[in-house]
Amino acid sequence: MCDLDTLSAQLGVSQSTVRRDVESLEDRGLAKRTHGGVIWLGDKSTSARPYAFDQRMSFQSESKRAIAVAAKSLVQPGETILLDGGTTTFYLAQQLLGQSLQLVTNSLPIANLFLNDDNIELILTGGLLYPRYGVLLGPQAESSLASIHTKTLFMSVAGIHEGQLYNQNLLLVQAEQKMMEHSQRVVLLADSEKFGQQALARLCGLEKIDTVVTDSALPKDQQKQIRDAECELILAGK
Repeated sequence: MCDLDTLSAQLGVSQSTVRRDVESLEDRGLAKRTHGGVIWLGDKSTSARPYAFDQRMSFQSESKRAIAVAAKSLVQPGETILLDGGTTTFYLAQQLLGQSLQLVTNSLPIANLFLNDDNIELILTGGLLYPRYGVLLGPQAESSLASIHTKTLFMSVAGIHEGQLYNQNLLLVQAEQKMMEHSQRVVLLADSEKFGQQALARLCGLEKIDTVVTDSALPKDQQKQIRDAECELILAGK
């Protein structure tokens, strides 16, 4: 992290110029402003993040950003949290830059975000790399997850249909089930487009989720279904 005074002095320009440039970099996803400075996130054009992950980053991006901002309020300084791999959890990770946390993840893109963040104690699970989404899965990942205990798990899924959660394959589901077993609170981050959708492997029912954070476009009947499952419902942007 570098403060604005240092950047201004090193570049020989005014702080207002630095602020405008930082805002431009932040809009492009290359930097993140924090209290007292800025953190470089890296050039996406040279990033090693998988193509499918990058492609999905732009889908429902405004809803995902709003969900991430709302979910940030559920994290307290010094907590131990677990971030599942996914684009919505990646947006949350961006919001958490600069905070003092102990963070566990199986996501290489999320881990890469915090390489230069001295405030984060980062724990990356081992396992078999699933390159399409940049996550670590399989027996090694599950064994690592079974040895930890976290305050809050933030996770996402491929779809929610008739009160059931689904993901793309069984390995993803098995890792997420292990995460849920070893977290005190489970928070689902899912934009409204995920509701009514199914995927290959069933994860669990909504009753296993403590809090659902979604966008305000979610239909009333879906909101009722969440509340009927006794989940806390947070509508981002309201």
